[in-house]
Amino acid sequence: MISRRSFIRRAAGLSAGIALQPWTHGWAHSAAAVRFDLHAHPGLFPARGLPGYGGDNGVAKTIGEMKSGKVTGAFFSLVADLPNIKPGPAGIELIGGYEKGAGWKEYQRQLANFRELLVANQLTVARSAKDLDLAGRKGTVAVFLASEGGDFLEGSSERVSEMAADGVRSIQLVHYHPNELGDLQTENPAHQGLSAAGKEVVRKMNASKILIDVAHASFETTKAVCELTTQPVMLSHSILQAEGSRPLSRRAITPQHAKIVAATGGVIGAWPSGFNTSFDDFVDNTLRLVDVAGIDHVGLGTDIDGNFKPVLSSYLQLDDWRAALLAKGMSAAEADQVLGGNARRVINQVIG
Repeated sequence: MISRRSFIRRAAGLSAGIALQPWTHGWAHSAAAVRFDLHAHPGLFPARGLPGYGGDNGVAKTIGEMKSGKVTGAFFSLVADLPNIKPGPAGIELIGGYEKGAGWKEYQRQLANFRELLVANQLTVARSAKDLDLAGRKGTVAVFLASEGGDFLEGSSERVSEMAADGVRSIQLVHYHPNELGDLQTENPAHQGLSAAGKEVVRKMNASKILIDVAHASFETTKAVCELTTQPVMLSHSILQAEGSRPLSRRAITPQHAKIVAATGGVIGAWPSGFNTSFDDFVDNTLRLVDVAGIDHVGLGTDIDGNFKPVLSSYLQLDDWRAALLAKGMSAAEADQVLGGNARRVINQVIG
C-alpha cells in the first residue's frame, strides 16, 4: 500500500499539467489563515520567580516572534509538576512530590505570574474560538491558558471548575511526575491506565468545555480517555516512533496510539524536539504523522522554550516549515490545516 503523499507525487509525475484536487474539508489558503501552537512555554514563564528564570525579556522576545511569524493563537502552558522535576543527564529526574495543598498553591503562583506577563505584553486571556478569530483580524495573538499535568488538581475533579473559571481551556492529564489521574509514558504504570479519579476528571472536563490533552500519557491511559470522552481530545506534542535509538524515544507514539486520538475527531501536535535529527527530518516526520492520522488530525506543538534540542526553535521558521511541506507534495489548503486550521476546528467544537 502506498502512502497518500506517495500517491500525490506519482500522480504529479504522470501529468504536471493536471491540477490535483486536495483532500480537504473546506479550508482554503488565505493571508488570514490560522496559525496555532498547541503547546508553548514562552520564555519558560512558569518558572518566573524561581532560580534560573531567564527574565521577562525572554517572554517578550518569543511573543514578538509569534507576531512576526503570524501566529494567531497558542496554548500557553503552566507546568503542574514544576517543583518536582529537574533536567538531568539522562532526561527529566523526579525530586519529590507535593504535600497536601501545595499543588494548588503552586497553581496560584504560576497563574498570578501568567496574568502579570500578559498585561506587560498587552495581551489578554482567550476564552473561545471567537477570541482566536478576533486575534486573526487584529494581527495579535490569542493566548489560551493550559496546564501541563493534572497535578494541580490533587485528584479532585471539583477543581476543574475553578480552573475553568480562571480561564484554563486545556488540561494535560499527566506530565513527568506520576499523579493521581493516570499512567504516563516515562514511568512504570501505577493505575493500569486511567484511574477512577482520572475518569471523573475527564467527565468534568467534557462538561466544563475544557480540551483534554493526552500528551505524555501512556497508550493505555490514552485509550481509556478516548473511549470515555464525549468530545475530541488533543495530543499536544509528540511524534511517531522511528527507526534507531533516538533521544526522547519513550515520548514517541505508535500508529495505533495516533489513530485512537484521531478517531475522537481530535488533533496531534507534531513535535519538533531533538527526537528529530534535523529540520528536514521533522518535515518528513510531520508527513508520516499525516499519513497515519489523516490530514484533518495533525497540527503543531512546538513546546517552544521548553523543548529538548529543538529543530524548530523560533516562530520565524513557520514559513520555512510550510514551504517544505508544500515542496513535499502537500497542497496549500492542507498545509494551512496543519499550521492551524485543525486546531481551530477542535477549539471551536470543544471550547465553543
